[in-house]
Amino acid sequence: MPDPFFSVIIPVRDGGTGFEACLDALQGSHFRDWEMIVVDDGSRDRSADLARRRGAAVLHTPGERGPGAARNLGARDARGTYLFFVDADCVVHPETLGTAAGVFRSEPQIDALFGSYDDAPAASNFIAQYKNLFHHYVHQHADPEAATFWAGCGGVRTTAFHAVGGFDEELFARPSIEDIELGYRLRERGFRIRVAKGVRVKHLKAWTFESLLRSDILDRGIPWTELMLERGALDDDLNVRWRERLSVVAAYLLVACLAAASWRAVFLVPAGVLALGLLVVNQRLYRFFASLRGTGFALRAIPLHWLYYLYCAVAFGWGALRHGRSRWSGRRRALVGRS
Repeated sequence: MPDPFFSVIIPVRDGGTGFEACLDALQGSHFRDWEMIVVDDGSRDRSADLARRRGAAVLHTPGERGPGAARNLGARDARGTYLFFVDADCVVHPETLGTAAGVFRSEPQIDALFGSYDDAPAASNFIAQYKNLFHHYVHQHADPEAATFWAGCGGVRTTAFHAVGGFDEELFARPSIEDIELGYRLRERGFRIRVAKGVRVKHLKAWTFESLLRSDILDRGIPWTELMLERGALDDDLNVRWRERLSVVAAYLLVACLAAASWRAVFLVPAGVLALGLLVVNQRLYRFFASLRGTGFALRAIPLHWLYYLYCAVAFGWGALRHGRSRWSGRRRALVGRS
């Protein structure tokens, strides 16, 4: 039997009904040249049984090792020419795998690719809609030639994956930026990564304000800062473009001016200028929100987006402090500890 084009690898821990939807969607894919490998990372529910009943090869990590370790375990058993990673709370479209295969076939020089969430998130609450649409917008407006990787919906040539040693499962013991770090190593070894904007999945996660902050600050902002400083380079793509850096500065100056306005009203003038500047710099995003969810949604999203800039600076400062301490002590420690 010939090896499949894709080995679809899904790490899961207590996936529940969302994981069942993930499996069912894969079964409905138009593209059929793939095998499915599910890696159970310490589930207490029936995720492994659900996967077996749908024909997946099921592997088990020795305890809760994190998604990086789970994906590595699946990759070691994979027969596909390309590995294709899908998160357990994501639902592929019928054309997702076929679109990804088309990119690899039409551009044989490409070694890895990743897509984005679609523009119709499953969860209806405001935070989930905002977070998933923001992610969609960022990936859809990214440079096609990428320097990072995303494992929520991304494929990589199997030989390239093994050449760089897979995900760093010691550095990242729980969901974090293990995929971004993998992308850096792929690029450093000369492998090419494409943002394939037609490759999309529906995200099922019902984000809350608490989970949003935890993810953006603790699981991504701080370790990503440490990783960039360790590499000695700040990216200019995705969430760290020059516009984002400028907006962080403007958001803090706006807060300072508003605070100063309680002392002298004249500070309302620069506050207004800064607020207008933030609106202008980010107008494409706000117009995108309005086009999909209406003006009311966009107006609600603006203060949350400006708050994002404020806590991104906190995450950067915290990450820089941790990086400085680790360099001073001469130790390379895990960027994200075990939960």
